[in-house]
Amino acid sequence: MTRHALLNNVDHKDLRIVTRPGARYGDDQMSALTFPAEFRAIQAHYPIVFSKAQDGMGFYPLALFGVQEGENLFLDGETWDGYIPLAVRRQPFSIGRNGDELMVHVDLDSSRVSATEGEAVFLPHGGSTEYLESVNEVLSALHRGLEATPVFVEALLRHALLESFVLDIELDDGSQNRLAGLYTIHEERLNALGGAALEQLHRAGHLEAIYMVLASMTRFRVLIDRKNRRHVHAA
Repeated sequence: MTRHALLNNVDHKDLRIVTRPGARYGDDQMSALTFPAEFRAIQAHYPIVFSKAQDGMGFYPLALFGVQEGENLFLDGETWDGYIPLAVRRQPFSIGRNGDELMVHVDLDSSRVSATEGEAVFLPHGGSTEYLESVNEVLSALHRGLEATPVFVEALLRHALLESFVLDIELDDGSQNRLAGLYTIHEERLNALGGAALEQLHRAGHLEAIYMVLASMTRFRVLIDRKNRRHVHAA
């Protein structure tokens, strides 16, 4: 359940936020939204894949932390071993609109919300703490990134550069896992593009992001190795 409220220094003057990682705070997730401007940081740690929107219209990129729902192979207790995407770091805050004005909201039902522990959101006299200022920066970067994503995805679709894939994983003990329903860059079609198309993608700022997605595919080996280690420990 969620209970979003417009953040303000009167109703939420004593609000504190627990910032440490943990499954109890919702970090036991298989993936998180990401965006092209974040791909360079993401690809150093996780595979970047695309998922089709539920309405079937469009795609959105994800940083992949596991190979099954509810699995984060980079989370160990209260330690997250790797870069934490902005879509995760912003919790329990979000941006809402009031006309053209962007407003910060907080999910008061989040397990990160506390009155006794964690980072204070407001100063005693009502001003913003450094923590809240950092949250505002994260939300702003995330908002800009997600707004730019549809243009990037449209370019991929225009050049038929997305393809579905299935990844069959056999663990060291012989057990099988299958990852399906996701999409990646069609490398052969990318390599077959003419100079004009590549120049167009480059000038639009899309080409670097495309190559970051391709580079991230090597991180699937990391996922499988982590899955094997966790599987052994759970046995």
